[in-house]
Amino acid sequence: MMRWNSSLCALAVLLVLFACTTGASGSFRRPTRVGLVCCEQVSKMPIPRNISLIGYKHQNALAPCVEAVIFYSNTEKFCSDPTARWIQRRQKDLEEYKD
Repeated sequence: MMRWNSSLCALAVLLVLFACTTGASGSFRRPTRVGLVCCEQVSKMPIPRNISLIGYKHQNALAPCVEAVIFYSNTEKFCSDPTARWIQRRQKDLEEYKD
């Protein structure tokens, strides 16, 4: 009985680890908010249309920061993957912020 319980526990641990690694490795995360300094991860998912964006800026990759397009609303910043297909459509009518 004890051997069966330890095998079951080991299996549960492996399943949890698998779920964590597969969930974290996908680039299709929900829109990612900017940290204190820069974007350390990005999302390919479009920012919902109900969020009114006011501008954007490009961020170069310099560890721990990654290459990103940062979109700004009045209250939030979103880290987006510059290779995502929807990026150019959302940039079209927005002001580009320069450092």
